[in-house]
Amino acid sequence: MSLTLRTISREQHLAYLQSLPAASHMQVPAWADVKAEWRSENMGWFDDRTGEMVGAGLVLYRQLPKIKRYLAYLPEGPVINWYAPNLDDWLRPMLAHLKQQGAFSVKMGPPVIIRRWEAASIKKGIQDPDVKRLRDIEADFIEPRAFEVADKLRRMGWQQGEDGGAGFGDVQPRYVFQVPLANRSLEEVHKNFNQLWRRNIKKAEKAGVEVVQGGYQDLAEWQRLYEITAVRDHFRPRPLSYFQRMWTALNSEDPNRMRLYFARHNGVNLSAATMLVVGGHVWYSYGASDNIGREVRPSNAMQWRMLRDSYALGATVYDLRGISDSLDETDHLFGLIQFKVGTGGEAAEYLGEWDFPLNKLLHKALDMYMSRR
Repeated sequence: MSLTLRTISREQHLAYLQSLPAASHMQVPAWADVKAEWRSENMGWFDDRTGEMVGAGLVLYRQLPKIKRYLAYLPEGPVINWYAPNLDDWLRPMLAHLKQQGAFSVKMGPPVIIRRWEAASIKKGIQDPDVKRLRDIEADFIEPRAFEVADKLRRMGWQQGEDGGAGFGDVQPRYVFQVPLANRSLEEVHKNFNQLWRRNIKKAEKAGVEVVQGGYQDLAEWQRLYEITAVRDHFRPRPLSYFQRMWTALNSEDPNRMRLYFARHNGVNLSAATMLVVGGHVWYSYGASDNIGREVRPSNAMQWRMLRDSYALGATVYDLRGISDSLDETDHLFGLIQFKVGTGGEAAEYLGEWDFPLNKLLHKALDMYMSRR
């Protein structure tokens, strides 16, 4: 297939994504408005024979201080046929185009899954003292074509940080936890929860926890719970304006793109979450909870409601986003994987993010700058 790449309109980009079963929420045109501090561009790949669009990508450009050169970033993209035998024919024109736009380095995250581990296998691994990481457990599913993609990328000159090449580390999580919904009943999904999850959902119901959807006007209340969480879990919270921008940008593109949920008890909001929807893929994107009321299990009640709503939307996967690959109980992130494993879903490992230095000197300079931060 002979391909041409060119800048496209947001409308063309959105129409193309709407023709697909799903794509990452970071590849929808409106994501550019969420990341307002980056310049952006919508790109399309066209089949020269038919003239039809066969791929798309959202590129974010970050300018280097003091000079007009950019880091070009395609988070969880581009949306192309990654298993095409001629992957070079897709990526070569992209690199040439980005270089023309002033990019000195390109970073992308192929939405390609290499391995999956079922909850039962992870549970067994956690109980085994010799198992320290997810990779120490034999995967329940391996995608051989993903290894071919990695080989092709290396041969083309793409680099990954951990392979000794220059790289800024992954910005997006490499390991995620997902609950598959396709061809399953809600009863099956519920049955697959571990005992603790099922007990906690029941406990919340008995205590009278109610889960409600909020709107733009409730983002200040979301922020209150989110900032309590940030203090407790020692991370720097995003400002309220970020979530307001996210809500406005994503929901003006599609009124169902972003949702807000609260779990409340006796009229008091105890936990909250944001949810993102693109086609059949639903993400639990940000979560927050108060330090009080944990005994009525608001978070379990809220996740179960979000899962049911995703199912009602016809979603094929409910994505709980990032996990650490560490299975060490002393690791501060261990609680996160433990919580998510309780849903009975599966851990998935993506191919990770890849860098292509178009200007080796500037790429190295940025690499050193990033590693000092």
